[in-house]
Amino acid sequence: MDFKRKKFTTELAGKPLTLEVSRIADQADAAVMGTYGETTVLATVVMGKKDIDKDYFPLMVNYEEKFYAAGKILGSRFMRREGKSSDESILSGRLIDRTIRPLFNQAMRREIQVVVTVLSFDGENDPDFISLLTASAALAISPVPWGGPVAGVKLTQFKDSSALAMNASLPDLKKPFLFDAFVSGTKERLNMIELEGDEANEKEVVKAFAQTQDEIKKLVVWQESIVKEIGKPKEEVYLVSPDESLKKQVVAFLEGRLEKAVYHPLKTEMYKNLNALKKELHDKLVVEGRDEKALAATDALFEEEINQLIHKKILTEEKRPDSRKLNEVRELGAEVGILPRVHGSSVFVRGNTQSLSVTTLGAPGDNQLVESLEETGKRRFLLHYNFPPYSVGEIGPFRGPGRREIGHGNLAHKALRALIPPQEEFPYTIRVVSEILSSNGSSSMATVCAGSLSMMDAGVPLRKPAAGIAMGLILSDDGKDFKVLTDIQGPEDHHGDMDFKAAGTDAGVTAIQMDVKIQGITIEMLEKTLAQAKEARLHILKTITGALPAPRKELSKYAPSIITIMIDPERIGELIGPGGKVINGIIEKTGATSIDIEDDGHVFITAKDQETGKRALAEVEGIMKEYKIGDVVEGTVVKILEFGAIVEFAPGHDGMVHVSELKEGFVKRVEDVLKVGDFVKAKIVKMDHGKIGLSIKQLK
Repeated sequence: MDFKRKKFTTELAGKPLTLEVSRIADQADAAVMGTYGETTVLATVVMGKKDIDKDYFPLMVNYEEKFYAAGKILGSRFMRREGKSSDESILSGRLIDRTIRPLFNQAMRREIQVVVTVLSFDGENDPDFISLLTASAALAISPVPWGGPVAGVKLTQFKDSSALAMNASLPDLKKPFLFDAFVSGTKERLNMIELEGDEANEKEVVKAFAQTQDEIKKLVVWQESIVKEIGKPKEEVYLVSPDESLKKQVVAFLEGRLEKAVYHPLKTEMYKNLNALKKELHDKLVVEGRDEKALAATDALFEEEINQLIHKKILTEEKRPDSRKLNEVRELGAEVGILPRVHGSSVFVRGNTQSLSVTTLGAPGDNQLVESLEETGKRRFLLHYNFPPYSVGEIGPFRGPGRREIGHGNLAHKALRALIPPQEEFPYTIRVVSEILSSNGSSSMATVCAGSLSMMDAGVPLRKPAAGIAMGLILSDDGKDFKVLTDIQGPEDHHGDMDFKAAGTDAGVTAIQMDVKIQGITIEMLEKTLAQAKEARLHILKTITGALPAPRKELSKYAPSIITIMIDPERIGELIGPGGKVINGIIEKTGATSIDIEDDGHVFITAKDQETGKRALAEVEGIMKEYKIGDVVEGTVVKILEFGAIVEFAPGHDGMVHVSELKEGFVKRVEDVLKVGDFVKAKIVKMDHGKIGLSIKQLK
C-alpha cells in the first residue's frame, strides 16, 4: 500500500525533528506523525459536522500512552493492558489543552477533538515536546479554524552548568537543577508555563524564558511553511453572536446597577446581588415576550457586561471588585496542630479560601510504586488535593480525582518537593493531603502554604517553608495597556486574562504555572508579574512563620519510629533469609512494624515506639555481626545431639558445643550438663566454612 508520505525535517538541540503527513488515519480531518529522536506520536484532529446547543466551546484533548511504545507489558496481574489514564498522561493532556485552547474562537459551537497517541518512546526524549508540536501541526493543516501554530520547549538550568539546556534528556533530568520548565506559545507571546524550581532566581527565570521565545518562534515559522505547502482551507463555521436588540436591552437594564452588584468585599454577597439582578432582568424580559432561547442568551450577555466592567474599572481607575489595591493580599490566617491524632495538621486561610492540610508519616515501605511509560521507581513524598463541592457552596457527587484535582495537586507537589529532606536525613515516607474547605481564588497556592505548615507541625525538617500566590492580568482591547493583579479571586479569576500561580521561599521560586485566555503575554508582563508575586510571597511567609517559626524538633507520639543502619549489600540475602524467614522472624519476635532494605544496604526499621525499634535493631545487628575466634556469645540451647549441643546465639547464627567442651572432666551424656532451652554463655573456638565451634569449658 502506498501511504504517500510527506516528510518535513528540522533539528532542535542537536536532535532530528520530523513531522510526517500520509494516508495514516485518513478519515480524521488531519493526522500528523511527529518524531523527535526515536520518540514518535500520532496527533489527529476531528471536527463535528454540525453545531451543538451548548453555552461553551466544546474542545476535547486526549493524551493516550501505550505501554508498547516503551516495550513494556504493564498493568495489573489480571489485566495486562492500558486502563484508566495515569496522572502523568492527564497532566500531559492538560499541557496541550492549555496551550491550544486560547487560540480558538470561544464563540464556536462545533465539537473538536484532538487525540495524541504515544506510539514509540525511546526513554530519552520527553513526549510532551513532540506531542504539543505535532498536535499544533495537525490543527494548523486541518480545516478547523484556529489561531495557531504554537510550539513549546523544555528548558533546564542544571546546578553544575551555567548554560541553559534545551529539551534535556530524561536521564539528565535526574541530576540536580535550579529549575526545569516547559514553556509554550506563539511567535510573539508565551501562553503556557509549567516550572519546577529549587529556589530559582526570578531574574534568571525571566532571562531563560526570553531565550525560549526565540526557539518557539523558529518552530512556529517552520510549521507555517508546512501549512503553506499542504494546509487545507479553513472551514467557515457558525459563531454565536448576540441579538443586537437583546444586547441593547441588557446593557440598558444594567446601566448604573451592575457596578453596585459586582463591587462588594464579600463573595457571597456579590453573587447574591448578581443572582437577584439576573432574576430581575429575566422577569422583565419574560414580561416583554422574550422566549427561552433569548433568556439563555441573556446569561452570556450578562457575563460579558461584567467582563467589560471589570476591565474598564481596573484599567482606568485601578478599582478591584473588593476595593483592594492591585498588589494587596487578602486577610491571612494560619493555625497548626488542630487535629489531635494525626502526625501534623494545619489550616491556612486567605480571604474566603481555606485549605486544611494533614501530614502522615510512614515507613519507607509505604512509598508509592510508580510504573508508567516514562518512569519506573518509588516516590516517598506524596501530595493529594481534594476539592469537595461544598467548598464553593454547591451540591455534587464525590468521585475519584479529576483533571482539576490531579493538576492542582501536582502543582503544589512540585512547589514543595525541592524542600523535602533527603532520605538519609529523614527516612520517612511523607504524605500530605489538602482538603479545600472553602474556595475563592487559588486553592492550589493555599495548599502550598498549608502543606508547608502541616509538615513542619509533623516535625519534617523542611529546608524552608514555601508560600504561593495567584496573580492575574487585565489587558486592554488594543493590547497596549495592562494591569497585574495580586491574589485574584472570584470575578477577577473568571473574567481576567491570565491565571499565574507562583510559589517559593524567601530565596526564590519553586513552582510556576501560567494559563491565559488571550493570545499570550510578553516578557515585560512576565517580569512585572514575577516581581509582584515575590512581594506577595514574602508577605505570606510572615504569616506562615508566625504560626510556626520552624519544624518541630520532635515527631508526634502517634508517628512511627524509624531506625536506620547500613549493612554490607553482599549480606542482604542473609538478613532476609530463605523466603523472608529471617526478617519476618525478627518482625514477629520484636513487634516491629516493618523492616525495609534498600539495594545499597540501607536498612530501615519501623516500629510503633523507640523501644520496639531498638529490640529489632539488636536482632539485625546480631545477624550482621562479623564473628571471630575468641568472641564470647550468649544464646539458647535449641537442640541436643549425641556428641554435643546446638546453641543459637543470634538470629541465623548458631554453633555447636562439643561434648568435650561442656566442662572440665569427662561428660558421659550431653543431657547431664545441658537441656533444650537453657541459656548459656560460650566462647568461639573454631570457625570452619561457616560452621562455628563453641566452648563453655574454655570460657570458664
